[in-house]
Amino acid sequence: MKERIFSLDIGTRTVVGTILEKKAEKYQVIDYCSVEHNERSMVDGQIHDVVSVAKIIQSVKEQLERNHGPLHKVCVAAAGRALKTKKIEVQHDITKYPLLNEEDVTHLELSAVQQAQYELATEEQETNSTHYYCVGYSVLHFTLDHEEIVSLIDQRGDTASVEIIATFLPKVVVESLLAALKRASLEMEALTLEPIAAINVLIPPTMRRLNVALVDIGAGTSDIAITEHGTVTAYGMVPIAGDEITEALSDQYLLDFPLAEKAKRQLTEEHSITVTDILGFETEVSYDEAITSIEESIEKLSSAIRDELLRLNARAPKAVMLVGGGSLTPNLTKSLATKLSLPENRVAIRGVDAIAALQVSDNVPIGPEFVTPIGIAIASQQSPVHYISVQVNERVIRLFDMKSLTVGDCLLAAGIKMNKLYGRPGTAYFIQMNGSEMTLPGQFGDAPIILCNDKPCSLQDSIKQGDQITVERGTDGLAPTVTIEDLVGDLPVISVIWNDTSYEVKPTITVNGSIAQPNYVIQDNDKIQWNTLSTIGDFFTAIDEQRIVEQCTPVTVYVNEQQYELPYSLIELKRNGILVKMETPICNNDVLETSSHHALTVSSLLNTLQETLTYSIPVSFNGEMVTLSKPKAELRRNGVLLEENSILHHRDYLTMTEFPMEPFIFQDIFRFVDVHLDNTSGRSYQLFKNGKEATFLESLAPGDKLELRWSTNHALMQ
Repeated sequence: MKERIFSLDIGTRTVVGTILEKKAEKYQVIDYCSVEHNERSMVDGQIHDVVSVAKIIQSVKEQLERNHGPLHKVCVAAAGRALKTKKIEVQHDITKYPLLNEEDVTHLELSAVQQAQYELATEEQETNSTHYYCVGYSVLHFTLDHEEIVSLIDQRGDTASVEIIATFLPKVVVESLLAALKRASLEMEALTLEPIAAINVLIPPTMRRLNVALVDIGAGTSDIAITEHGTVTAYGMVPIAGDEITEALSDQYLLDFPLAEKAKRQLTEEHSITVTDILGFETEVSYDEAITSIEESIEKLSSAIRDELLRLNARAPKAVMLVGGGSLTPNLTKSLATKLSLPENRVAIRGVDAIAALQVSDNVPIGPEFVTPIGIAIASQQSPVHYISVQVNERVIRLFDMKSLTVGDCLLAAGIKMNKLYGRPGTAYFIQMNGSEMTLPGQFGDAPIILCNDKPCSLQDSIKQGDQITVERGTDGLAPTVTIEDLVGDLPVISVIWNDTSYEVKPTITVNGSIAQPNYVIQDNDKIQWNTLSTIGDFFTAIDEQRIVEQCTPVTVYVNEQQYELPYSLIELKRNGILVKMETPICNNDVLETSSHHALTVSSLLNTLQETLTYSIPVSFNGEMVTLSKPKAELRRNGVLLEENSILHHRDYLTMTEFPMEPFIFQDIFRFVDVHLDNTSGRSYQLFKNGKEATFLESLAPGDKLELRWSTNHALMQ
């Protein structure tokens, strides 16, 4: 018995039934039937009145059954305008994961699908994302730590992401279609999508690398599908189609709508038409006159199609194929080519004769309006979509199958949150270790328990009709169980000899200020401190000899609140006989020696600061060298005046007061020399500087030669 296919194209204006028969690699139309809707029960391809549409389906079915016997199963198409696509990228923190496995990657992909489903529902102002069927998704790319990567399996890092493109159908579209078929006593054998049906028969996969648009112009809507890069990249819909042109003719010539529709079809075949208006007057209208009357509507339709093509494709496609009854609108191809800036031969109407898989016979309608009905039958065999029913946690779920269905698809359809399946990691502990903040991560959460027919399974496992799936969320991880020894390992014991005395120093461990053992189990917010010996300074601190550390370090003093570090130490330090510093590393069995060093005096501080407490100049007086000096500054510690030989201590706070600088004068010399006044009675004196007469207030400079002369000559005194 030859294989026969019964298909229905449930459109806005008509329902077309077609019976095809497959012969070898070709299909042949055996019979077809077309019935118009009595009322507006379809809007933009969506069934609004199930009962009314079911009656038309029943009528088509009965007419075909008269010649071909009972029909029980049918292939149908869902409106392409209802198809939704969503591109989305999700990112997960994987720092707490071991190596990623196939199950982890699938979980990441399905999380992306579910996020796309949720965002789609939000955009469509739905409250429940499960109102959409996911009919397939493709991975665009993976990234690991923000770098694109081919596969995430057996990888690890900080973050992993996946970008997918997912396709959805509103459940209401499919459910209303199933309800209408059920009322007509028909079982849905297979489902396809209207744009896919037309593209499958007109644009084979080998041509889909080209950027080509297919526009199915029906009565109420114009459906658009675009191919590129070997796949269908976009779907769209324009709510303007053939009825727009029919209404323009009706308005222009006062025609009943059916007569206007008939006149429109005649225009595509004849050079003039004869019309009878509602008043009974008969008028002959030339082709050019008729085209002029509907030119505005043609322009409106072609403009709407152009705008949608550019929105979907971002540029004009390489070519445009027109199918559907509305594609026969006069001058439409020319108008659309002009608006897309394409050559006229790049916009063409395609009829049934362009279907390569169809064997054309005398009873086959060859017009473009039958491409989609025939395409539905062929596409239902080449790329059918089936439904299967399964149970997820005892709830019946029906899946829309455009690929090999998996357990993961069932969980998506059941609305189970994929990102909630894995157990959460255990609570992390935040601690301080020797003053540094540290985080101890909790244990990993467990993977979910997934059973199919009471047997363990994975998200990738295939399912079949009637399978029963049970899923339990993975248990959460526990808090970390870590000891101090786990973190720091074995703490070494150091043996040192200092000034002929042996010392063994063990690291001291404290937790929150209390002594603790290495096997202590760390708790949240613990403050842990331990001291290991790395330098000689650590050793003296550990044996409570901090004073040695201080005396071996350069002396620091503060002068007028400014800190000065002086290259002096109060103690000399040797390790194994060699002079060293406190920062020198210490090793097991080292021998240390300390001995007193010279004291630090005010004079040493002044030398370092390049300062003095006095200033002086050399002069000669009566032939003898004399040094004149004055206080320049004074240095005090806690208010006590210090001399140049005063001893300073580490961290002394000193105050230096500077005096105004005044020049030396002649009379200052008498503070540094003795003048004998014996035998000076009745005698007069005279002052000389560098051989010239001077006064007591004469200013002095280094090297000046001063003289005091006595005389008995009264005239000289004047």
